[in-house]
Amino acid sequence: MKVIILAGGGGTRLFPLSRKCRPKQFLTLADDGQSLLAGTVQRFLGCVTAADIIVVTSRAYLHHVRSELAAAGAEAAHIVLETEPRNTAPAIALAAAYAVDQLGAGPDEVLFVAPSDHIIRPAEAFAAAVKKAAAVAAQGHLVTFGIRPTKPETGFGYIEAGPEQNGVCTMLAFREKPDRTTAEAYVASGHYYWNAGMFAFTVQTFFAELKTYAPAIAAGLVGGYEAALQNFSSMPSISLDYALAEKSRLGMVVPLSIYWNDVGSWDAIYEALPKDKAGNALSGDCLPLDCTDSLMVGNSRLIAGIGLKDIMVVETSDVILVARKGESQKVRTLVDTLKAQGRREAEVHTTLYYPWGHATQLGGGNGYRMQKLVVEPGGVLPVRRHFHRSVHWIVSRGTAEITMDDQSRMLLSNESVFIPMTTIYGLKNPGRVPLVVLEVQNGEYLGDDDVQEFPTDGE
Repeated sequence: MKVIILAGGGGTRLFPLSRKCRPKQFLTLADDGQSLLAGTVQRFLGCVTAADIIVVTSRAYLHHVRSELAAAGAEAAHIVLETEPRNTAPAIALAAAYAVDQLGAGPDEVLFVAPSDHIIRPAEAFAAAVKKAAAVAAQGHLVTFGIRPTKPETGFGYIEAGPEQNGVCTMLAFREKPDRTTAEAYVASGHYYWNAGMFAFTVQTFFAELKTYAPAIAAGLVGGYEAALQNFSSMPSISLDYALAEKSRLGMVVPLSIYWNDVGSWDAIYEALPKDKAGNALSGDCLPLDCTDSLMVGNSRLIAGIGLKDIMVVETSDVILVARKGESQKVRTLVDTLKAQGRREAEVHTTLYYPWGHATQLGGGNGYRMQKLVVEPGGVLPVRRHFHRSVHWIVSRGTAEITMDDQSRMLLSNESVFIPMTTIYGLKNPGRVPLVVLEVQNGEYLGDDDVQEFPTDGE
């Protein structure tokens, strides 16, 4: 069996913690200290080896994925890069072509597809369910997991299924997110399950169903993985649910009675986190006084609440979100409003992550900007130059190898260097501890486009 994990999404429903530059699959939200992606990978390591895992993502998130695979002890997992966002059906097709061409998957090998950003427990019960789904898929079925609903949830899609026999049901229909009355009817019937977005099928079944129901995607796979890469941008942008699952006559459902949370909103985060005696879910430096049933998520400073009830407060270094519980589905509307206003906060954090480390904005004003660079051991910044600003570096910790116009020198802790405009310069950490550099930029124009980069092997 090969496991395909989809990690290319750039959703903003958990703004301000999740943004396009670092979406929720890379965030640590559960109480195990792992990112959602690392937790997903580790769950599947109970079923397959790391070498049988394929993570599909975009090039912008490549360094994030590599970091989380290392954290999960799964460096041997494979990474497939989408050339552009095309939704789940083309992404899965690309990964399936990779499994066949690069990993030698045969027609009868099972492919198990899962999102990268869900919380599921216990892991042992999930692993047993994956093996059961794989056995059903091996018989030529398109299998999906259905989560037994614990309440009439209006934020999830539903799957209508036939009577359960030996732990499996016939898939009858997919239903869109219902209103409250319809959701209550679904739960009361006992024949509807939450759609968890996980699927299992053999290579042969998947390719055959694509030819029948999604021929435009199937045509893009002719010629194998390399052809699929070339044709990826021309494939229709469509989810697997719409492309195959809703149309297939081979559908089966494996019902699950385990904890599942798609982490799709701050209300979902509240449900997933442990609560104090007053029903408050707290993360970070929080002090609730006479607060009940509220969510507080702190990042860089103390959150103090007095007399709050059913309120959500989420703090980052540049944004504070305050909302009533039950209103978190409107966060997407908030982000769209910020984008329309051209606000930088809609897209990026004050801390940005790169293959070499990360950079945190410390402040700025008319003619200057300050940031802290943290360069991991062996990390290399791309060689660059600016035409409208100078740069002043102060080494706070570690040893820096500086290049300026092809001249190299070492800079130690508490030493500094001035880099004039138009100078070609670079930075490397040759040491074994993270290098911390305080950077001050000065100039009449400090836009992000005032840079000419010269890629290096370490980039």
